[in-house]
Amino acid sequence: MQNAAAMLYCANPTCQVLNPEDNRFCQKCRTPLVRQYLWGGGAESLQPGELLGDRYLHKGDRVFLDTKPGLLSANSSELPASYLPYLRLSPLRLHIPQVYEWFPTSVPGAVSGDAIVLFDHAPFWILPNRAALGEGDLAEAIPFGATSEAKSGAMSEGIAAHQVQLFPAILTVWAEASPVRQLNWLWQMANLWQPLSSEQVVSSLLNPDLLRVEGGILRLLELHPDTIAISLSALGKLWLQWSTTARPEIADWLQQISQQLIQGQIHNAELLVEQLDEAIAQVAQAQSRSVQIATLSDQGPTRQRNEDACFPESGTVQTISAVDKAATVIVCDGIGGHQGGDVASHLAIAAVDQRLQVLKPEVLDAVTLTVELEKAVCLANDQISQRNDSEQRHDRQRMGTTLVMGLLRAHELYVTHIGDSRVYWITRWGCHQITLDDDVASREVRLGYSTYRQALQQPSSGSLVQALGMSASNLLYPTVQRFILDEDSVFLFCSDGLSDNDRVDTCWDTEILPLLLGKTDSATVAQRLVEIANTLNGYDNATVGLLYCQVDDISPVPRLSRSSPAMQSETATAIASPFAKTLKSSVEVPQ
Repeated sequence: MQNAAAMLYCANPTCQVLNPEDNRFCQKCRTPLVRQYLWGGGAESLQPGELLGDRYLHKGDRVFLDTKPGLLSANSSELPASYLPYLRLSPLRLHIPQVYEWFPTSVPGAVSGDAIVLFDHAPFWILPNRAALGEGDLAEAIPFGATSEAKSGAMSEGIAAHQVQLFPAILTVWAEASPVRQLNWLWQMANLWQPLSSEQVVSSLLNPDLLRVEGGILRLLELHPDTIAISLSALGKLWLQWSTTARPEIADWLQQISQQLIQGQIHNAELLVEQLDEAIAQVAQAQSRSVQIATLSDQGPTRQRNEDACFPESGTVQTISAVDKAATVIVCDGIGGHQGGDVASHLAIAAVDQRLQVLKPEVLDAVTLTVELEKAVCLANDQISQRNDSEQRHDRQRMGTTLVMGLLRAHELYVTHIGDSRVYWITRWGCHQITLDDDVASREVRLGYSTYRQALQQPSSGSLVQALGMSASNLLYPTVQRFILDEDSVFLFCSDGLSDNDRVDTCWDTEILPLLLGKTDSATVAQRLVEIANTLNGYDNATVGLLYCQVDDISPVPRLSRSSPAMQSETATAIASPFAKTLKSSVEVPQ
């Protein structure tokens, strides 16, 4: 380790010029600079300015900057077993940080003989580029609950762009949050309970200091291993304390639910999610939601044909003032070149759309809708497979397609995914990829075999492990996630013609954030994103679908009343969730 200035190497492998951290583009080749900020585990003794592993600059408070983001990991050693839960929980990276790099105990600065581990997807707020936002816009982009020091620093003329700070702990903003947001945070905790229990790290949910909130999104700072068996009663004890400062509209209800958890009347996480779903449905009636949809698909500058497809059709711009009917966006990226990738992508969209029209998703319960979305994807797979069989296509000649779909109804968004097309969730505070590519690299991580950056070094790392039309439906595993929307959000659905080379991560604050701030419109954003795909990538078709949801309070929040528990049966309907597949509290937390 050695002291180093805040300089950043260009990620372009043919350039690699050093740039000041505040530069947005490389001063030589104009490639957008990648800023990878990391959270350091076991790095408490390192001093600001020290350089770890000849590339990771410690900026202070356990925040590191990868000064050579264009290079893959050179670490071939085995990850310590205590960190494997991070890998196996990689589908939940919206909430859980992921291992980026680690250094063995022999590295100077390691605490108590532990490895130093660097995490990405940590709950950081990064100050947006001041040149891209006006002074008033910048004020709107400061997260709810930010400290007075962070607010004054962000608004200071002398502050550098890309200042990094942790999002606030949940209890620092709990009392001021709206009733629907408080319930939303609890709903996410309930959904995380089972997967964290299976990895024996569920005690992390009982430590409020680890629970960070990015608007409506609940994020964990790190995972702590369980030392004893943890039951839902421990969660009830925690929530019972929180009920004293909960909003009056939900306080009595939360106290009752907490008591039922403590007494064992709610004995599994599925029952708890069911109760929270009912409560959220009631309080969310006090809000209205309007939706803008824009789609655009382009052949690109080098391709012979456009194998992408989207729904609604390319060039559509829609505004829906009230979501009485489910709003849908679909993007497909065909596989097969001249062999029929364009046919497969259009077949998939036609099949799914036809199925949704018959279903009337706005009247279905959550679990039924989730199952039907999976069935719709399998139906599309069957139609493409039948076409392949009738035309006697085999092996690499078979046509196929990826698919990402968003279905918005009331306060819920269902995201269905298969392949490597992606969905990004953009709020005023950040941009998150919420789908996990169905490729070899992601599978290696999910199975706990290697970190993502190690897996990328395999020759076949980007190969798809599943897509529509490639195998029978009983071998297909589409992912359906569900999200509660309590704030203005933009969801970007795109093919890899845009998402390759981290283009969304490097342009969201200049191209998509202005939409949330009322400075542009959906059609203009869609056009700009396709231009970025064509000019900065340029080797593939590019398709984008934007779903912009605006949330407004229109009436007083109804008070949730105490009611008899709806748990008369040992087995209750499990509500599908994004995780179905896969004040200091005085509550005692296992150490």
